[in-house]
Amino acid sequence: MSTWFARRAFDLVGALANFYYTRKYGAMARHLGRPGPCAAGERGFIIIQIDGLSYDHLMEAIDAGYMPYLGRLLAERELLVAPWRCGLPTTTPATQAGLLFGNRFDIPGFRWYEKERQQAVSVRRPDQMYALRARISQGRPGILRGGSCYVSIFDGDADLALFTISTFSRRHFFENIRGLGLLLLFLLSPLRILRLAGLVVLNYLAGLSRRLVALLRPGVLNPLDILSPLVYAVSDVLITEAQTFGILLDIYRCAPAVYANYNSYDEVAHKLGANHWAAFRVLRDIDKRIRQIGRMCARYRRREYDLYVLSDHGNSPATPFSWQHKMSLGKYVVSLIGEGVSLDEQRGDTSHSREKKRYLLEELESLERGLSPRLRHMTRTLRSYVHRRALEDYTPDYDPRRQHDVIVSVSGPLAHIYFNVSPRPLDLIEVILLYPRLVDGLLATPGIGALAGRAGERTVVLGAEGGMLVLHDERESVQWPHPLAPFGDASYWAAQIHRLAHFPHAGDMIVLGGVGPDGRIVAFEEQVATHGGPGGSQGRPFIAWPAERPLVPEKLNDAQELYHYFMEVYGGLS
Repeated sequence: MSTWFARRAFDLVGALANFYYTRKYGAMARHLGRPGPCAAGERGFIIIQIDGLSYDHLMEAIDAGYMPYLGRLLAERELLVAPWRCGLPTTTPATQAGLLFGNRFDIPGFRWYEKERQQAVSVRRPDQMYALRARISQGRPGILRGGSCYVSIFDGDADLALFTISTFSRRHFFENIRGLGLLLLFLLSPLRILRLAGLVVLNYLAGLSRRLVALLRPGVLNPLDILSPLVYAVSDVLITEAQTFGILLDIYRCAPAVYANYNSYDEVAHKLGANHWAAFRVLRDIDKRIRQIGRMCARYRRREYDLYVLSDHGNSPATPFSWQHKMSLGKYVVSLIGEGVSLDEQRGDTSHSREKKRYLLEELESLERGLSPRLRHMTRTLRSYVHRRALEDYTPDYDPRRQHDVIVSVSGPLAHIYFNVSPRPLDLIEVILLYPRLVDGLLATPGIGALAGRAGERTVVLGAEGGMLVLHDERESVQWPHPLAPFGDASYWAAQIHRLAHFPHAGDMIVLGGVGPDGRIVAFEEQVATHGGPGGSQGRPFIAWPAERPLVPEKLNDAQELYHYFMEVYGGLS
């Protein structure tokens, strides 16, 4: 009898929960113009990406108590977890292209240069990412068909793509985004407004405190910048809330596939360190978001979902090259070549906060159109002020009209160097003949780990300790010491560098930041934790997956293999 009553009680709780979520999210969906629940169909999946979190730092954060919910799922074996290998470059655009479309070909870094068009390519440019998305998809279906994508570079064929760079064309930046309606709707709750205001204040105070510390202990933060932490706090809190709210609404709608990228950890890690307490504090908030999503899946079960939590790459502790040599890598290269050579160096801010600020300003601009003239003037004045103070120091890392002799495109500890003496890719031997002091000078420079370049169909890797590696098909010829030994699994990284070097838009010479005695990677950007190349935790992302799903992480040696897994397991979703 007691069992019967318990079963009835659970049924009643389930019915009440279903009624609550149906009323709450049904009303929200109608206000947003989104369709109501679809037929339940097969199991769906939700991918939560924690940008830049390595397997090693995930385990450290869980052990320290920063991620109790995810830790419980792992302890109870609802999810299994393991490291995997995303390939080279270890950057978000390459991994997302491989995961969402199964094709990361010719994405050589976070930024690169196309010699035949004399144009720099940056992941920050929506028009370029829009064109790149068309190329990598090539008629191949994305894994998010019929679903949603949040805070991403590529959309994976999602029906709704919110804060996703490649969905914006040059003319219509926010045309297909309903972010403003989403923000206004969930901000109607007074309790939510208070909670978000509290989060903004706490994040802003934390940002100010870190800049006060930078006054005494200089680092990559500007201690005199007191406005950017506020704009970052507002944009980060609102966009994080928006994407979480969107996921909950998607679960109500029975969307077949959902992908959401929480990228705040990666940004804090770059500035403060991958295992800094402030970075782990960001993980605590992400863990709460995952708990919200898990609770929604458990209580509103019109469609069953498999939950995946993964990262696109990790972050390795780093020392900036400029701290050692008092100049950037690009300027150092020109100093080795000699006078009379012009330089175009593509490097700078790889953080996500600038995009979030721009998203917020664009939303504010779209809001102006529906206001009275007086309010419109007030919001325009506020938007102009924030734009000047938060973004005026930004110089775009692209200018197709400029034609320089040497172009250095940097992605963390990975740099592609291009020489405009020819519109075609140069072999490494041609670089040596043209600039005889350059290669020897770089190899003798502290902080340079290895150089790589093409030699016809072969790839040549030169090590700082005098070793050489020649790669052709699956054959290797090594002159010891092995130039890639300091980076870990030399055979794996050799295959990845061989593939990277033969991308059509890889540099004429590829430079890898070295590994110091303390295990720190030398970064060519102002970062104390970095990613983009081989070595350390940057090449060890993690994946947590449902225990009942047949995923073998040891076979995941490239982000493209994750695409094949999701297409095989969930390819029939619609």
